[in-house]
Amino acid sequence: MSPLMQETLFDLTEVTRLTARRRNALRSPKQYGSADEDARPYLDEMGWKLIPAPQPIQFQPNTSEAVHRWSPYVQGFSASFVQRTLERYRQDYRYPVILDPFAGSGTVLVQAKMNGYPSWGIELNPLLHFVASVKVNSWYVSPQRLLSVAARLPQMGMPADAPLFLKSETHFRPKVLDYLCQLKGGIDAFEPEDREGEAIKNLLLLAFASILIDSSNLKRSPCLGYAPTKIVDDETPLRLFARKIEQMAEDLALCQSQYTEFLEVPSRVILGNSMEARPPEICDLIITSPPYMNGLDYVMNYKIEMGWLGYGQSHHDLKRIKDQMVVCDNVSKGLIRDFERMQRYTHPWIEGIKENIAANIRRRGSYRRQDMPEIVHKYFDDMYRVMRNVVQVLRSGGRFILVVGDSLIADVYVPTDLILARIGEELGLSVERLEKARERRSGQVRSYRLRETIVTLRKE
Repeated sequence: MSPLMQETLFDLTEVTRLTARRRNALRSPKQYGSADEDARPYLDEMGWKLIPAPQPIQFQPNTSEAVHRWSPYVQGFSASFVQRTLERYRQDYRYPVILDPFAGSGTVLVQAKMNGYPSWGIELNPLLHFVASVKVNSWYVSPQRLLSVAARLPQMGMPADAPLFLKSETHFRPKVLDYLCQLKGGIDAFEPEDREGEAIKNLLLLAFASILIDSSNLKRSPCLGYAPTKIVDDETPLRLFARKIEQMAEDLALCQSQYTEFLEVPSRVILGNSMEARPPEICDLIITSPPYMNGLDYVMNYKIEMGWLGYGQSHHDLKRIKDQMVVCDNVSKGLIRDFERMQRYTHPWIEGIKENIAANIRRRGSYRRQDMPEIVHKYFDDMYRVMRNVVQVLRSGGRFILVVGDSLIADVYVPTDLILARIGEELGLSVERLEKARERRSGQVRSYRLRETIVTLRKE
């Protein structure tokens, strides 16, 4: 029996019919392996321990939570995790200032506000900056006034035009597209007369953005793509929009009854790059979940909402935003070529991982990105720049808490959590705790068990 058949238990003739990616997965020496096993040499070198701490950290539960549910964000993390973290350190920081350098849809900021804590966020994607800002700065709005304005929208203004650079005719059924243009035209025609009116218009825009994918022929699971079997009736946009506005009104009423004293607690979101931008005040806790090292495009995945809300007039605009972000593995080749000529952060762990990835790509003969070693390197260089920047506003005794997932790339284990912890040490932080929150599966070798880790760093 050939080595291939021994490893895979598949007949060789069947394997040859499979795609190259699937063949590589079946031949992988990482079949049925685990990140915990492969992380052992790194942990032993540093004298660290990985503590089992199973807990929900994904965004999905937020879809039924007040305010958090105003917009879907599959890459977010759970409000309950943020709440547990705030409660864990309640005795250490009486009135902490919270920072999330990857604010996303605002989970950390919303939860901080619900506890009466001032917060800062930094977000480079203008759509997500808008989403997070609306979630934390609209709590004073009259639910009745929001409902009243929303009810008049279909009679207000001329239908808006769909974004020219998007294939809206294929994204939406004709009548659905007509209703969306009608709704957007009504929102555009609404002219605020005061601060509350401006907040209402922003809520209307957020509600509109939140229904676009559910009204479309698309799905996001987690990447954006067509859903051939999806059925969307003509009036779906009107129905979903009305339901979303009702949700918002309910949540505003709840905030005004349960969080009365916190309505004006400051929550500010900086539109900028967290490699450079930082708050003008000292913070006690940094709580964040940075982008994972995977193929998920945090800009193109939201191109529909960005186009309809005017945050991109072309794919070139979107690419320009993407190229400034912490790198993912579908970044432009030109950007990586430029990176290779730069002065950059590195470490023996990173160099060893790069060498192993390059060797495995050569052995395979093909891989989706020949420059994957440099992409991995750029990810950690980007994260080093972010961490070096934001720790400058972390007070002595403050904590930097990251939720992060590790990776398997070309059969090479990449301990993202441990490398970020080591970067933290190089920046003067101590590794207080490494907690394994949950297991997850590799996209390349499904039997390989990856993990998500809560990395807690402390500034002395």
